[in-house]
Amino acid sequence: MTFTTPEAATPASEPTTSGVRATARITATGRGGTTTLTALDGDGPFELRRLRPRGSEARVTIVGAMSAPLGGDRLRIEATAEHGAALHVTSTTATLALKGATPEPATYDVDLTAEEGAQLHWLPKPLISAAGSDLQQTFTVDLAPTARLVLREEQILGRAGEPPGHVATRLTVRRGGRTLLDQQAEYGRGAVGWDGPAVLAHHRSTGQLLIVDPAFEDTPPAPLLLTDTPLLTDTPDPSQAVLAPLAGPAALVTAVAQDGLRLRRLLDRAYGAAFGHQG
Repeated sequence: MTFTTPEAATPASEPTTSGVRATARITATGRGGTTTLTALDGDGPFELRRLRPRGSEARVTIVGAMSAPLGGDRLRIEATAEHGAALHVTSTTATLALKGATPEPATYDVDLTAEEGAQLHWLPKPLISAAGSDLQQTFTVDLAPTARLVLREEQILGRAGEPPGHVATRLTVRRGGRTLLDQQAEYGRGAVGWDGPAVLAHHRSTGQLLIVDPAFEDTPPAPLLLTDTPLLTDTPDPSQAVLAPLAGPAALVTAVAQDGLRLRRLLDRAYGAAFGHQG
């Protein structure tokens, strides 16, 4: 049986004059070849729902219970796949960063842990940086040497017909206690050179896919450039993605695109290519 912590026992979020403080927690435990959710604690804007399991994999979706993140919010999600567990986390809708009542930036921290023999898929919908918003997002990942990870992050810079807000992201991944990847990026209002030819140019969607898999020790994926050219457009450059093997063993896909649909299509194609499936 899957155990869900009663809603009454979940600590209430702490609204303040400068925003909402909220932390949601997910814990998956491997038991006899299956995965059980031993903690599913929603908070503030995060409502967590179980989905139907897929094989031995427990699946959770994040439902936005209120508009967030707004300026001044301090939001955090912690997800742990314990020894031998398989956990898949997604979201029902895109995350929309909006301007708040305070000029303070919002923070959105994601803390992921996968123990020995565990696998963790973190595949939410995109983050949309609306005009006037200011968001600082971090991903901190700790992996055991035999753990597997698939992590996707996507940013859509501005809603249709509007300029983007400001978004700064940092991704730090440790495997077996050693740093595998540590990178950061900044886009939108106030970020220097973000829309220049060396960064996004005219593209307004960007994202990446990180795959960490012990199988890559012996058979790392080959470097690959993927493109997606619109049939009718005045844009001179196509959407593009680069698949690059990392020491670790891991592979990182980085993509830029005109819109979120092409961005997701490129990332999905790159995922298949990482495991030898062209599409």
